[in-house]
Amino acid sequence: MQLKVEEKSTVKKVLHVEIPKEDVAKELNKAYNDLKKTASIKGFRKGKAPRKVLENRFSKDVHADLAPRLIQEAFSEALEEHKFNIVGGPQVDPPELNPEEAYCFDIGIEVRPELDDVNFKGVELTQTMYEASDDEVNAQLEMIRKTMATKKPVTEERPVVAEDFVRIDYQGFVDGKPYDGTPKIENYVMAIGGDTMPGEFSAKLTGVIPEKELDIDVVYPEEHEDKALAGKAITYTVLLKEIQEEVLPPLDDALVENLGQYENLDALKAAILDNLKKGYAQRIQHEMSEQVFTALLEKNEFEVPDAMVEMELEGIITEAEQAYAQNNINLEDVGLGKDFLKTQYRDVAEKQARRHVLLGKIIEQEKLELTDEELETSFEEMAVGMNASVDAVKNLFKMNERQFDYYKHTQLEKKAVRLIIEQGVVTEVAPEPEADEVKEEAGQEKADE
Repeated sequence: MQLKVEEKSTVKKVLHVEIPKEDVAKELNKAYNDLKKTASIKGFRKGKAPRKVLENRFSKDVHADLAPRLIQEAFSEALEEHKFNIVGGPQVDPPELNPEEAYCFDIGIEVRPELDDVNFKGVELTQTMYEASDDEVNAQLEMIRKTMATKKPVTEERPVVAEDFVRIDYQGFVDGKPYDGTPKIENYVMAIGGDTMPGEFSAKLTGVIPEKELDIDVVYPEEHEDKALAGKAITYTVLLKEIQEEVLPPLDDALVENLGQYENLDALKAAILDNLKKGYAQRIQHEMSEQVFTALLEKNEFEVPDAMVEMELEGIITEAEQAYAQNNINLEDVGLGKDFLKTQYRDVAEKQARRHVLLGKIIEQEKLELTDEELETSFEEMAVGMNASVDAVKNLFKMNERQFDYYKHTQLEKKAVRLIIEQGVVTEVAPEPEADEVKEEAGQEKADE
């Protein structure tokens, strides 16, 4: 076999392969000899059919079987000789095999980028010192109260206001005729200002006193997610039957007991505070990781194989499909086809591929390994996230060795990021005020004037 490697770029190569005519002839002889032993041809005893007869009847099949085998053997030999670190599969357009000529073909491959040692020490980083506050704890307690709230009818005669819930009957009409896409619904409870119904409902019902019948016109946009409503002008006949008020339970130990997880209110507050602290710790880690990658990518320019980018894109699309599937939504139904997503997220996928290459190089140059203790800790964290036992997590990986190898590599990447942060120059800063806080401060200053 003759092999010539053409360097198309730092990561793209073309292998020009030529298998001599003599080698092709040998392989053909072997193929026809094997065929001769098993072929049944009228007029000839098994094993006695002449080569010419076999060629006339089976040459296409023999060539079709031999060509990919020659290509695979040549490819394996080229990998063994050059030790290519291939990414993705080879690209081959097999030519037809001619017994009278050498068999020549090209194999396109992509290889993992080869980087010099990465200088990651001394990266300048900013660490925002987030702190969980009592206000945040109280806000979550209020959210819990709302999830456990009840509703009671308003007995006094008064109009609907912004904080109310209303019980209504409604039916949609198009051009004065009932529309199948909006059948009659009775005793539907909606929140004024909520998003379960079009905004026109809240606007028109506010200020109305039950019982009252009224018409509400809604024009749905062409791109509305419900195909039955998209582009339709619908008149809803609505009967306002009742106003309901939300009744929040008292914030006390009795409320906490109903949750079934905590002994008392203080235990619940402590759990909320702990979760907030963990959330901020993760946020800090994420923000600093992003700074690390921004700095490293600016200092290290290199080409990434298309195959690596495509793998990242497939991962992004799979995550999107799973997220939408939880709400029984197909990506295609909302105009998010694979081609569209690949175009939209290609830059993101390329950056992710670059990150993996950089971290892989740092893992290699620093000879990073996971200790048994680090692996056990990661299992425990994963078990908490899955609400499962550590043994269940371990058994999951025992059933899929490739998934376990991938998991260990992701843990090594996290270890590499921690190492970069530890050896960086970190400046601690106070968090910037949230948008709502800025507005409140501005309003207070105006009031003081």
